[in-house]
Amino acid sequence: MVAFDSAAMLGTCLAALRRNGVAALVVDNASRDGSAAFAEREGARVVRSAANEGYGRGNNAGARASAAEWLLLVNPDIVLEEGAVAELLAAAGRYPDVGLLAPRILEGDGRLFFQPRSLVPAFLPNPKGRFLPPSGDCCAPFLSGACLLVRRELFLRLGGFDERIFLFYEDDDLCRRVADAGYGLVHVHGAVARHGRGRSSAPAPGRIFTARWHLAWSRAYLSDKYGRPNDVRRTLLLNGAKALGALLTGRRALIERYGGSAAGALAYLLGRTALARQGLAPATPPRPSKAAPIPRQTE
Repeated sequence: MVAFDSAAMLGTCLAALRRNGVAALVVDNASRDGSAAFAEREGARVVRSAANEGYGRGNNAGARASAAEWLLLVNPDIVLEEGAVAELLAAAGRYPDVGLLAPRILEGDGRLFFQPRSLVPAFLPNPKGRFLPPSGDCCAPFLSGACLLVRRELFLRLGGFDERIFLFYEDDDLCRRVADAGYGLVHVHGAVARHGRGRSSAPAPGRIFTARWHLAWSRAYLSDKYGRPNDVRRTLLLNGAKALGALLTGRRALIERYGGSAAGALAYLLGRTALARQGLAPATPPRPSKAAPIPRQTE
């Protein structure tokens, strides 16, 4: 679990992991609200980062620090129902070619979160149409990074999450690489997780702007990585116009939302990187080349 100012959510999440018999390893991304100390008091092993490394880099650090056969990647705002992990492991036994497994994720109002498409699908591009939610286990082109089960060996062999991404679309990228390597992505309907969407980190001024910046940048980056149509210029023009309109209203949330999206798109077009924005890397490393498939190994 990667935590960044997540103390308000950690207690419930960690308690659910204990009920499922899961040992918790929390990577704390330089939280300012005592998340690391709280996690330690709750019995979790804590890896402290000197800076906010982002979601993917944080999970990779946790995977390297772990010695477990299986990794359960969990957001702090996820609460697993009792028996959920046993259901995921049982499904892994039923489907020997599986690479990633995810539980049935229910939002706070009880609605099912299931995304039947990906930005960079390896199969089933699923153009927009009627949505039929699953009623049992099924393969899918995308599984949410909010909660994933994966063998540690496979995760590390594939390079973990793409560390050039600070936030957003890391799960699309991982799902694509797992599928390209010849493994399945399975939604496990009998494993249930409750999701308090957007509550992994406490609110703070500028956080909406930062989130939208990374959403726009990561979408453009991943589109180029896999040779998909890149709408980054449209994102810049549309959100730039909306940001100007929001300035006239004085509504801060809208200014941050549209301004952040426009700024992220512009930064990508100018060759800036997500990591440079966060002070984690030089400003202009090479753009990504098209991703090559990773061959499957016999296990």
